[in-house]
Amino acid sequence: VLELISILTTERVAVPEEGKDKLVQLLGEISKHVTVQSDLLTTDTNSNITVKSVEPDNRIRVQLLPFGDGLKAELFVKPFREIPPYAKPGVGGKVLITNVNGEQWQVKRDFEKEIEFSNAVLNDIQLLESVDMSDDLIAFDDPMDSLHLLDVLASHKDKCVIEWPEGERFKIRSMAGFSDLKMRIKSKTNWFELEGELRVDEDTVISLQQLMSLMKKGHDRFIELKEGEFIALSQELKKRLEELYSFSTNEKSGLQLNKFASIAMGDLFDEVADLKSDKAWKNFRKRITSPTNLKVEIPNSLHADLRPYQEDGFRWMSRLAELEGGACLADDMGLGKTIQTLAVLLHRATEGAALVVCPVSVIGNWISEAQRFAPSLNVVMLGNSTREQTIKELSAGDVLVTSYGLLQSEEKLFIEKEFATIVLDEAHIIKNNATKTSKAIMQLQGKFRLALTGTPLQNHLGEIWNLFNFINPGLLGNLNHFTDTFIKPDNDYSRKLLRKLIKPFILRRTKSAVLDELPPKTEIVKKVQLSDTEMAFYEALRRQALINLESGEGNQGTKHLRALAEITKLRQASCNPLLVDPNIDIKSSKLAVFLEIVDELKENKHRALVFSQFVSHLSIVRNALDEKKIHYQYLDGSSPLPERERSVEKFLKGEGDLFLISLKAGGLGLNLTAADFVIHLDPWWNPAIEDQASDRAHRIGQKRPVTIYRLVAENTIEEKIIQLHNTKRNLAESLLEGSDQSAKKSLHELVDLIKKNG
Repeated sequence: VLELISILTTERVAVPEEGKDKLVQLLGEISKHVTVQSDLLTTDTNSNITVKSVEPDNRIRVQLLPFGDGLKAELFVKPFREIPPYAKPGVGGKVLITNVNGEQWQVKRDFEKEIEFSNAVLNDIQLLESVDMSDDLIAFDDPMDSLHLLDVLASHKDKCVIEWPEGERFKIRSMAGFSDLKMRIKSKTNWFELEGELRVDEDTVISLQQLMSLMKKGHDRFIELKEGEFIALSQELKKRLEELYSFSTNEKSGLQLNKFASIAMGDLFDEVADLKSDKAWKNFRKRITSPTNLKVEIPNSLHADLRPYQEDGFRWMSRLAELEGGACLADDMGLGKTIQTLAVLLHRATEGAALVVCPVSVIGNWISEAQRFAPSLNVVMLGNSTREQTIKELSAGDVLVTSYGLLQSEEKLFIEKEFATIVLDEAHIIKNNATKTSKAIMQLQGKFRLALTGTPLQNHLGEIWNLFNFINPGLLGNLNHFTDTFIKPDNDYSRKLLRKLIKPFILRRTKSAVLDELPPKTEIVKKVQLSDTEMAFYEALRRQALINLESGEGNQGTKHLRALAEITKLRQASCNPLLVDPNIDIKSSKLAVFLEIVDELKENKHRALVFSQFVSHLSIVRNALDEKKIHYQYLDGSSPLPERERSVEKFLKGEGDLFLISLKAGGLGLNLTAADFVIHLDPWWNPAIEDQASDRAHRIGQKRPVTIYRLVAENTIEEKIIQLHNTKRNLAESLLEGSDQSAKKSLHELVDLIKKNG
C-alpha cells in the first residue's frame, strides 16, 4: 500500500476506463491508512468495503494565531466537521475519504458553497480599518483590533467557526443591544437622577453608572468585563450611551441629567423598552412634548407689525420662557432682535420686573425703541443716588436698562433682586468666563434668561459654554466636562452631539433666508500695492520681528504676547508707516487708494461707513479728509453717549459723506442705512466682527444695494489674515453645522504668519 501511495502522490498515473471501479476500491482500501483526496466517489458494491457518505461542513474555519504583538487569521474548511483534514476553501480534491474508528467515511465537498461563505466573511473583514490583508495575510498589529474581527465573525455564525490553535486570547462574551437596557428616572430640584442596568447574560448585570465608567476605558464598541473577556455593544446602544455620557454627569450619587438636556434626548427615553419614572418626570416630558406651535398671541400693546419670521421668534422665546428655560436669539445683524424681544417683554410684563443689560452705546437705542414700540412698558434707568431703592422697588411692567459696566460695579444690588426676565444684548461680551463682568452676570437671578447676539461663536467653542452657562446653567456641564466631551475630541461626531444638545435653545436666521426684499450685497477685496519704500520699511520690520522672537526670553505666555505685538506692528505698517513711526516720511499707498475711492463715491452721490481697528489710523484719515474739505461724522469707543447719538442723528439726516467708526465701537447697536457703501481700512482677525460692522448699513430699512470694500495690502500679513477668514467666516453657522475651527493661535502659528509670503 505504501508503495502505491508513493506512486500515486509523486507520479501522474493514467488509468483506463475499465479500471475505474478497481481504482475506487483501491482508494477505499488506502483510506484505511490515510485520508484520500479524490474526484472519484467510492462505491459500496464490493462487499469487502463499506463507505459511509456524510454531508460536508461548508463553514469557514477561522484560525487566530499570534503574530508579533497582534494576531493573524487563516481561513480553512473542515469538511468532516469534527475531524481533520483541513483544506483551503474551494481548493484540493472534491472528494475526501478517511478512516474513522475503523469505518470508511467519504464526503463530497461543495466548492461553490465554500467559496460563497469565504467571500462573505472576507468581504466584511476587508472593511475593517485596522486590518492588513497584503500578501494573502490577514493580520492585526494591535491585538485589541481583533475584537472587530471577532465581532464580524460573530455576525456570520452560520458561515464560520472561530478556532484558537494556541489558546484563546480574547473572548466576546455576548452582544448587547439597546433592548437589553433598563432605566429608572427620579426627579430632583433642577435635574434628574438616572439609574439603570444592562443584562449581559443570566449571571451578569452591569449598572448604568458602571457601564459609563467602563465605556470611557473601552475599545470602540467593546467593553472589557475582565482580562480578555468583552461584551460588544450594538451600534445603536453605543450611540445612545455616548449621547447619555455626553449629556449627563457621572457623580458618586449616580448619573445626573440636566432637565433641559432631556429635550435633546427625548427620542432615547421614548425608545427605552423598560423605563420606570416618577410623576415629575412624566409631567415635564408632557410639557416639552406638547405641540411646539403653541399659539401665543402677539401682545396688542406692541405698536408694530412683526414679520412672519419675527412672529416665529417671539413664539419660540415665549415657549421656552413658559418652560423656564433659557434662549439665545442669534439672528443675523439687522433682523430685528430688539423688536422681537420687546414683544416678549410685553408678553411677560405681568410676571414681574425685567432687566436688560447692554453696552453703554446702545442704552439710548433700547429706550427709544421701547418708547416707540412698547410704550406701556415702564423703562427705568439707574441714577447716581437712589440705585438700591430703584432696584428694590422694581415690579411687574418695569424694565430696567443698564450697562455691563454698571452691573459689574453694583453687582451686590443686582444679585439680590429676582427678575422675571433677564436680557443680555450683544451677549458675546460675556464669552470669556474669567472676566469680572461674566462672573457678575452669572450671579443674577432670573426665571427666563435671554441672550441676544448675532455672533454666538466668534473664536472657539469655549465661548458657547459660557453663553449657555448663563441661559441654561448646567446644561453643558462644568467647563472640564465640556472641554473633555466636546472640545478635545475635535471631530465631527462630538460637534454633532453638541449641536443636538444646544439646538432647542438657539435660534439663528440669516438675512438671505428670511428677507427676500433686502437689496443685494457686494463684497470686494481691493488689493493695494505698496510702494518700494513702503515694502522696504515693512520688510525691515518683518525681519526684525523674527530676530526679536527667536532671541527673546521668557515663558510661553510672554513670548505669545510679544508675537502679537510684533504682528500688530506689521499690520500698522501695512496701513500707514506713520502708525509705526510718527516721524517717518513715507507716504501711504493705502491712504491714497482710499481717497480715490472717496472721490468716486462723492462724484456718484454715495455715502460710506469707514471702519478701522486702529483709532490712530482713523486720526490720520481724518486729517487727510480735513485737508480735502470732505465732511464726515466720527465716533470711537471713547465717544460719550450723547455725542455718539448726535453723530448718528446727523449722519441719518444727511450731514456728512462719510462716517468714520472704530471697528469695535461700530459693531454694536447702530442703524446706519443712510450709507450704501462700507469700507474696511484694515482686516481684523475675526470676520464676524467685520460682518457686524458692515451690517450697520445692510439691514432692514436699506433700500439700495450695499457694496463692501476691504482694503488689503499685497504681500503683507494682511493677505494671510484674509486667508484665515475662509476658515472662520461662518463660525456661528459652523457650530450649528458641526465644524468649528479654533481661533486660538499657538506661538508657532503666530510666528508662521510673520514669515515670508505674508
